[in-house]
Amino acid sequence: MTSHQSTQTMKPATAAKKLGVYLEATPADFREGVVSRAELNELQANPPQWLQDLRRNGPHPRPVVAAKLGVSIAGLARAGVTEPLTTEQIEALKQEAPEWLERERTTQAEVRKEAARIKKKNAEPQA
Repeated sequence: MTSHQSTQTMKPATAAKKLGVYLEATPADFREGVVSRAELNELQANPPQWLQDLRRNGPHPRPVVAAKLGVSIAGLARAGVTEPLTTEQIEALKQEAPEWLERERTTQAEVRKEAARIKKKNAEPQA
């Protein structure tokens, strides 16, 4: 018995998330179609110019903005940053170093330190 493998597809929003780009900034033909797993793999392996430009200049989705600023997505929300930002806007925020950004970076560092402490504790053999 042979199994017929169907082509796995995903919505453009899912593909954009996997590619780390803001869906609304992608070309219309990308937003209006479906993306197969093979097409996604090809986009990741050989990104077209529009994808390279989006990754370099933005606008970037919240997870990318948060990572570039060194804060959590919740930290962005607490600061009122709800819109996608361009690379230029992110760099300007880094230069300005507003009080909320420093506070959220400190919070994020503490969260990471605590997560590492717990991971280390759980990795130790029980006495």
